[in-house]
Amino acid sequence: MQGFVQGADRQQTTLLPECLDDWIDESNSIRAVDVFVEALDLRDLGFEGVDPAATGRPAYHPSPMLKLYIYGYLNRVQSSRRLEREAGRNVEVMWLTGRLAPDHKTIADFRKDNGPAIKKVCARFVELCRKMGLLAKASVAIDGSKFKAVNSRDNNFTQGKIQRRQKQIEESVARYMSQLDTADRQTAAGEEPSETALLTKTRLKEKLAKLDEEVKRLAAIEKTLLASPDKQISLTDPDCRSMATSGRGSGMVAYNVQSAVDITNHLIVAHEVTNVGTDRSQLATMAQAAKAALRSDNLEVVADRGYFKGEEILACEQAGVAVTLPKPQTSNAKSAGRFGKPDFVYLAKDDVYRCPAGEKLAHHFTADEDGQKMRIYLTKACRTCRFKDQCTTSNERRIKRWEHEHVVEAAQTRLDQTPQAMRVRRETVEHPFATLKMRMGATHFLMKRLPNVATEMALNVLAYNLTRVLNIVGVKPLLAAMQA
Repeated sequence: MQGFVQGADRQQTTLLPECLDDWIDESNSIRAVDVFVEALDLRDLGFEGVDPAATGRPAYHPSPMLKLYIYGYLNRVQSSRRLEREAGRNVEVMWLTGRLAPDHKTIADFRKDNGPAIKKVCARFVELCRKMGLLAKASVAIDGSKFKAVNSRDNNFTQGKIQRRQKQIEESVARYMSQLDTADRQTAAGEEPSETALLTKTRLKEKLAKLDEEVKRLAAIEKTLLASPDKQISLTDPDCRSMATSGRGSGMVAYNVQSAVDITNHLIVAHEVTNVGTDRSQLATMAQAAKAALRSDNLEVVADRGYFKGEEILACEQAGVAVTLPKPQTSNAKSAGRFGKPDFVYLAKDDVYRCPAGEKLAHHFTADEDGQKMRIYLTKACRTCRFKDQCTTSNERRIKRWEHEHVVEAAQTRLDQTPQAMRVRRETVEHPFATLKMRMGATHFLMKRLPNVATEMALNVLAYNLTRVLNIVGVKPLLAAMQA
């Protein structure tokens, strides 16, 4: 009869090898973490505590603390308390930190106090990827996604939410008052109320008192809300905001994370955390950040229709960034079944528009709309046109053209020439977001306030990029590149 494999005796003098390095294989990913951090100039990056203090207890050097955090985010251990436990029981962490075991407060303070430096470390790894040739093509996809903040929906208030809550309270008060009247009618005149009736009335009065307290609380919140710039407040994390998501009627209290992802290897070359719920004003900022990270004179960017804004596209064009994105269909005429602006062809040579009936709309005057100079085109032929009912409800159809409309048309032309660009965008940029959210867990962020959340996101992006590079080239080639 074959026996079982026998383990070592726990009471023996030596259970583990004498050398801790024997437990760490040459292809272990933590060797890459160790070499990467050792190669950084932590003083130049702005880490606190690089130079020891002359007095007081010895402090922990930033190097093992940074290694501990990178290891934690690589292995989905983001909590400072969990990292404290890992430092005392995990052989890999012992090897990485030299068996240092800082307490959770020291670990948490390191992340809180070194946010800007940690973000620079993330940028340094992107620079390493560029030197390795993993970012050879200057082409990225840009997108934004909502990441949950440490703030429940019940602790986030807008004017609409307060009005709905006040209406619910009014309905509850009316219902409880009706129940009190019913309880009174159950006792005949001259009779003492039963114990059940007394308990019911006491319970209802307690509920009414709580609702009265809630009305006062909502009034105080509304006063603060009306004084805020965007008419919205969050009680737990003041910086997060209620944001709409892709699902109809849905939303979450979150931060909007922007990312620019390399189309070839799906590495995140630039990212930014904002508390603005829409993407319309983020395109130029993210495109220029990606261009700087790739150190390229020109950059190709593909984005979805949520980024469409003429001023942003113009800023990209002036910065040497060629943007490809679709234009949202917002024409009231088109939705009403009439001809839309795309049905009118602009003839640049003559500076006129040709309408579906073949007439020419010439430039008549220029108007200023929301800070934009708009050229207005029209023709008097509309009054007798056989297509007038399909075209306009006014005397004549007017076409507006922005003074930089050619930039927007160039973006649309690029999309027409590469119809697969939107599919490539979706395959490129949405996969990293899904991976990040899976690794971060159901509650995406652990910290509060925008600067701290940005630090957390930098660590998550660094861990994602490091994992991608390890999957693409392996540990040993990465080590060689770092040591070179």
